[in-house]
Amino acid sequence: MAVKIRLRRMGAKKAPFYRVVVADSRFPRDGRFIEEIGYYNPMTEPADIKIDGEKAKKWIANGAQPTDTVKSLLKKSGITE
Repeated sequence: MAVKIRLRRMGAKKAPFYRVVVADSRFPRDGRFIEEIGYYNPMTEPADIKIDGEKAKKWIANGAQPTDTVKSLLKKSGITE
């Protein structure tokens, strides 16, 4: 099972809001997921990022691969280098 840490799009049309989730890579973007570990709101100034660092580190240690966008969010929030 290939596990990814990725964004799940929520919110209205032209007003995106994302949840950071751990999901099997075979499932759809907004489909089934294993665990929700945070959220990201790009519409606020500055962008609102809240990610549970312990859960993210635990999943990465267990082999979950963050997507490029999530990787940059983890860097901005100070969870990874």
